[in-house]
Amino acid sequence: MFTNSLWALVGMIMFFGLLIYMKVPKAILGGLDSKIDRIQKELDEAKRLREEAQALLAEYERKRKAAQSEADDIIAAAKEDAKRMSAEAQIALEELIIRRTKSVEEKIAQAQAHAVSEVRARSADVTIQAAQKLLEKQMLKNGDELINQSIKEVGAKLN
Repeated sequence: MFTNSLWALVGMIMFFGLLIYMKVPKAILGGLDSKIDRIQKELDEAKRLREEAQALLAEYERKRKAAQSEADDIIAAAKEDAKRMSAEAQIALEELIIRRTKSVEEKIAQAQAHAVSEVRARSADVTIQAAQKLLEKQMLKNGDELINQSIKEVGAKLN
Protein backbone atom coordinates (compact mmCIF):
# COMPACT_ATOMS: atom_id res chain seq x y z
CA MET A 1 0.00 0.00 0.00
CA PHE A 2 2.82 2.24 0.64
CA THR A 3 4.03 1.81 -2.87
CA ASN A 4 0.72 2.75 -4.35
CA SER A 5 0.57 5.84 -2.23
CA LEU A 6 4.13 6.67 -3.17
CA TRP A 7 3.38 6.34 -6.86
CA ALA A 8 0.24 8.39 -6.44
CA LEU A 9 2.29 11.08 -4.67
CA VAL A 10 4.97 10.98 -7.36
CA GLY A 11 2.30 11.16 -10.09
CA MET A 12 0.68 14.06 -8.39
CA ILE A 13 4.00 15.91 -7.99
CA MET A 14 4.77 15.31 -11.64
CA PHE A 15 1.31 16.50 -12.62
CA PHE A 16 1.74 19.69 -10.63
CA GLY A 17 5.28 20.09 -11.99
CA LEU A 18 3.99 19.71 -15.52
CA LEU A 19 1.31 22.24 -14.82
CA ILE A 20 3.91 24.69 -13.50
CA TYR A 21 6.20 23.96 -16.45
CA MET A 22 3.40 24.65 -18.89
CA LYS A 23 2.70 27.91 -17.02
CA VAL A 24 -0.88 26.89 -16.36
CA PRO A 25 -1.02 28.65 -12.99
CA LYS A 26 0.12 31.90 -14.65
CA ALA A 27 -2.54 31.47 -17.31
CA ILE A 28 -5.15 30.79 -14.64
CA LEU A 29 -3.92 33.73 -12.56
CA GLY A 30 -3.76 35.90 -15.69
CA GLY A 31 -7.33 34.93 -16.57
CA LEU A 32 -8.40 35.63 -13.03
CA ASP A 33 -6.50 38.94 -13.04
CA SER A 34 -8.12 39.96 -16.33
CA LYS A 35 -11.50 38.95 -14.97
CA ILE A 36 -10.77 40.96 -11.79
CA ASP A 37 -9.72 43.95 -13.92
CA ARG A 38 -12.84 43.63 -16.06
CA ILE A 39 -15.04 43.39 -12.95
CA GLN A 40 -13.21 46.39 -11.43
CA LYS A 41 -13.75 48.38 -14.64
CA GLU A 42 -17.42 47.43 -14.61
CA LEU A 43 -17.67 48.49 -10.96
CA ASP A 44 -15.92 51.79 -11.76
CA GLU A 45 -18.23 52.30 -14.75
CA ALA A 46 -21.24 51.50 -12.57
CA LYS A 47 -19.99 53.94 -9.93
CA ARG A 48 -19.46 56.63 -12.58
CA LEU A 49 -22.92 55.99 -14.04
CA ARG A 50 -24.43 56.11 -10.56
CA GLU A 51 -22.73 59.44 -9.82
CA GLU A 52 -23.85 60.73 -13.22
CA ALA A 53 -27.40 59.58 -12.54
CA GLN A 54 -27.34 61.26 -9.12
CA ALA A 55 -26.04 64.48 -10.70
CA LEU A 56 -28.80 64.32 -13.34
CA LEU A 57 -31.36 63.62 -10.63
CA ALA A 58 -30.12 66.59 -8.62
CA GLU A 59 -30.17 68.79 -11.72
CA TYR A 60 -33.69 67.71 -12.65
CA GLU A 61 -34.79 68.22 -9.06
CA ARG A 62 -33.38 71.78 -9.17
CA LYS A 63 -35.13 72.36 -12.49
CA ARG A 64 -38.38 70.95 -11.09
CA LYS A 65 -38.11 73.23 -8.06
CA ALA A 66 -37.32 76.20 -10.30
CA ALA A 67 -40.27 75.33 -12.55
CA GLN A 68 -42.52 74.92 -9.50
CA SER A 69 -41.33 78.26 -8.16
CA GLU A 70 -41.94 79.88 -11.54
CA ALA A 71 -45.38 78.28 -11.75
CA ASP A 72 -46.17 79.56 -8.25
CA ASP A 73 -45.00 83.03 -9.27
CA ILE A 74 -47.14 82.88 -12.42
CA ILE A 75 -50.17 81.77 -10.39
CA ALA A 76 -49.59 84.54 -7.84
CA ALA A 77 -49.21 87.11 -10.62
CA ALA A 78 -52.36 85.80 -12.30
CA LYS A 79 -54.28 86.07 -9.02
CA GLU A 80 -53.01 89.63 -8.55
CA ASP A 81 -53.98 90.47 -12.13
CA ALA A 82 -57.40 88.95 -11.59
CA LYS A 83 -57.88 91.00 -8.40
CA ARG A 84 -56.68 94.16 -10.14
CA MET A 85 -58.89 93.52 -13.16
CA SER A 86 -61.84 92.79 -10.90
CA ALA A 87 -61.27 96.04 -9.03
CA GLU A 88 -60.91 97.95 -12.30
CA ALA A 89 -64.07 96.33 -13.65
CA GLN A 90 -65.91 97.24 -10.43
CA ILE A 91 -64.75 100.86 -10.72
CA ALA A 92 -65.68 100.96 -14.41
CA LEU A 93 -69.10 99.50 -13.59
CA GLU A 94 -69.66 102.08 -10.85
CA GLU A 95 -68.61 104.88 -13.22
CA LEU A 96 -70.95 103.50 -15.89
CA ILE A 97 -73.81 103.38 -13.38
CA ILE A 98 -73.07 106.96 -12.32
CA ARG A 99 -72.95 108.15 -15.96
CA ARG A 100 -76.16 106.33 -16.86
CA THR A 101 -77.89 107.61 -13.74
CA LYS A 102 -76.80 111.16 -14.57
CA SER A 103 -77.96 110.70 -18.17
CA VAL A 104 -81.36 109.41 -17.04
CA GLU A 105 -81.68 112.27 -14.54
CA GLU A 106 -80.85 114.76 -17.31
CA LYS A 107 -83.45 113.19 -19.60
CA ILE A 108 -86.01 113.35 -16.79
CA ALA A 109 -85.13 117.02 -16.17
CA GLN A 110 -85.44 117.74 -19.90
CA ALA A 111 -88.77 115.94 -20.02
CA GLN A 112 -89.97 117.93 -17.01
CA ALA A 113 -88.80 121.21 -18.55
CA HIS A 114 -90.48 120.28 -21.84
CA ALA A 115 -93.68 119.36 -20.02
CA VAL A 116 -93.61 122.63 -18.04
CA SER A 117 -93.04 124.64 -21.24
CA GLU A 118 -95.87 122.78 -22.96
CA VAL A 119 -98.16 123.44 -19.99
CA ARG A 120 -97.18 127.12 -20.01
CA ALA A 121 -97.67 127.38 -23.74
CA ARG A 122 -101.03 125.65 -23.51
CA SER A 123 -102.07 127.80 -20.55
CA ALA A 124 -101.01 130.92 -22.49
CA ASP A 125 -103.06 129.72 -25.47
CA VAL A 126 -106.03 129.04 -23.21
CA THR A 127 -105.61 132.42 -21.56
CA ILE A 128 -105.46 134.17 -24.95
CA GLN A 129 -108.52 132.29 -26.15
CA ALA A 130 -110.36 133.16 -22.94
CA ALA A 131 -109.34 136.81 -23.26
CA GLN A 132 -110.38 136.82 -26.92
CA LYS A 133 -113.78 135.34 -26.07
CA LEU A 134 -114.21 137.80 -23.23
CA LEU A 135 -113.30 140.71 -25.48
CA GLU A 136 -115.62 139.41 -28.20
CA LYS A 137 -118.49 139.22 -25.71
CA GLN A 138 -117.77 142.70 -24.41
CA MET A 139 -117.48 144.01 -27.95
CA LEU A 140 -120.80 142.54 -28.88
CA LYS A 141 -122.40 143.87 -25.79
CA ASN A 142 -120.73 147.28 -25.47
CA GLY A 143 -118.92 147.53 -28.80
CA ASP A 144 -120.72 150.56 -30.21
CA GLU A 145 -120.48 152.44 -26.98
CA LEU A 146 -116.74 151.72 -26.66
CA ILE A 147 -116.07 152.81 -30.27
CA ASN A 148 -117.92 156.10 -29.73
CA GLN A 149 -116.07 156.74 -26.51
CA SER A 150 -112.71 156.00 -28.18
CA ILE A 151 -113.51 158.37 -31.03
CA LYS A 152 -114.36 161.12 -28.53
CA GLU A 153 -111.13 160.55 -26.65
CA VAL A 154 -109.06 160.69 -29.85
CA GLY A 155 -110.87 163.81 -30.97
CA ALA A 156 -110.30 165.47 -27.60
CA LYS A 157 -106.67 164.64 -27.67
CA LEU A 158 -106.18 165.91 -31.19
CA ASN A 159 -107.74 169.26 -30.34
